[in-house]
Amino acid sequence: MGHHATPSSSLQAGGGGGTGWERVSCSAQSQLSSNSLSASFKLQVHGIVRRSSSFNTGRIEHLYKNPQAHIEGNMKLHYGDLTDSTCLVKIINEVKPTEIYNLGAQSHVKISFDLAEYTADVDGIGTLRLLDAIKTCGLINSVKFYQASTSELYGKVQEIPQKETTPFYPRSPYGAAKLYAYWIVVNFREAYNLFAVDCIVIGNSVLLVHCGGKQSVDSK
Repeated sequence: MGHHATPSSSLQAGGGGGTGWERVSCSAQSQLSSNSLSASFKLQVHGIVRRSSSFNTGRIEHLYKNPQAHIEGNMKLHYGDLTDSTCLVKIINEVKPTEIYNLGAQSHVKISFDLAEYTADVDGIGTLRLLDAIKTCGLINSVKFYQASTSELYGKVQEIPQKETTPFYPRSPYGAAKLYAYWIVVNFREAYNLFAVDCIVIGNSVLLVHCGGKQSVDSK
C-alpha cells in the first residue's frame, strides 16, 4: 500500500504502553522490516511506536541512516498507541496501507497477572481498535491484516505433542487477551470479508489461520 505517491507500503503496529517495537522479538521485528525494505518492488514501511523519553528502537536502528530523523530511506515511524483509537484512525487514514502487521503487545506472561486489565486493553481491545480503524477508514477491501499470535493460546495443553486440533486453553491474562484478539480477527474476516490471518509461532513451525478459518502448518 502506499503513502500517497508510494506504490505500496505496509504499516507495522507496535504501540501500546510498555509495548511496541521494543517488546517484539528482535528477529521478528527486524527481519520483517528488513524483508519489506528489500522487496523487489517499491515498498514503504511505516511503524507505530509508543512515545517515550528515550529513543527505544535499537532493534531496528540499523534500518536507519539517521535514526533521530525518522524520515530516512523507505521507513517512517509514527508515534501512537494501541490504547488510543483516535491516533490509530489518524495514522491509518494518512498512510492508507495495503498491509498491516500487528506486532504490539504487553507480552510478559508474569507481568500480565500484575497488569491484567492493562494487558487486556493493549493485547485484546487494542487489536479490536486496529481492526475497527481499518473499517472506519474504508480500507476493509484493500488491506491485508496480519495478527501476531502466541503459543500461550494453548496454555494448559490437552495433548502432547500439540496438533492443529488441540483446543485453546490459555492460563494467563496475556493468553486470554491474545485469545480475544485471535477470535476478533476471525470475526472481522467472516463478518466483513477482511483479508486477515492469525500467525501462531510454536518452536520451528508457524500455524497460519487462513481466510477459511482453517489452520495449516508451515515448517520453517
